Amino acid sequence: MANHAILNNVDHKHLRIVTARGAEYGDAVMSALTFPAEFRDLQACYPIVFARDEDGSFTPLALMGFEQGENLFLGPDGWDAPVIPLTVERQPFLIGRGGEELQVHVDMDHPRVRTGGLEGEPVFLTYGGTSEYLERISSVLRTIHEGLEASRGFTAALGELDLLESFVLDVELDDGARHQLAGFWTVAEERLQALAPDQLAALHRAGYLQAIYMQIASLSQFRTLIARRNRADAARNTQGILGHAGA
Repeated sequence: MANHAILNNVDHKHLRIVTARGAEYGDAVMSALTFPAEFRDLQACYPIVFARDEDGSFTPLALMGFEQGENLFLGPDGWDAPVIPLTVERQPFLIGRGGEELQVHVDMDHPRVRTGGLEGEPVFLTYGGTSEYLERISSVLRTIHEGLEASRGFTAALGELDLLESFVLDVELDDGARHQLAGFWTVAEERLQALAPDQLAALHRAGYLQAIYMQIASLSQFRTLIARRNRADAARNTQGILGHAGA
């Protein structure tokens, strides 16, 4: 259960954060919340899709696996990709509000948090100043906050133009197993191509057109994700055979 506290250099003067990547630190997640300003970086590694919320709005997600708790980018040497979604990188920090003022909060029960010893990155310097690590996290949190604010307008525009459609991905793995990924949405390319010039121009003026094309381009990463799943399954099968032989 989360235990959020407002970050300060008195109560948290000895706080350190483990920055290594692994399932034990909460990184075994299938997807991560993202936003249009991040699409350009993420599309080179992850498929970007949309989830439909209960109120009918849409939320963009970067996919790291095909089922809950599966992150195919985690390996023995950490996170195997040149870029990590910012909503993953910011853990265990989040933005809170004190009236109109934004505040940095920290989840003190998060597995990355250390309150003693020398493991992890220091959050504050010896005499109370902010560390380079905290400066980076503060920048990440600001980017996420601004990105999520902008994302609402982006997804609303897609909805108004009826540019989102649900899709089903049928996956056949090397071992013959079949899986189906469903419940997500993507940009409808045919509807996009059918837009009137003034509609396309409006999307461009709003800064949305590039993000749309980045999302579409990201779908090619499903091939990469399937290849990662095949390698992971093969490695597990090999370990199982070796374990059985040694028994």
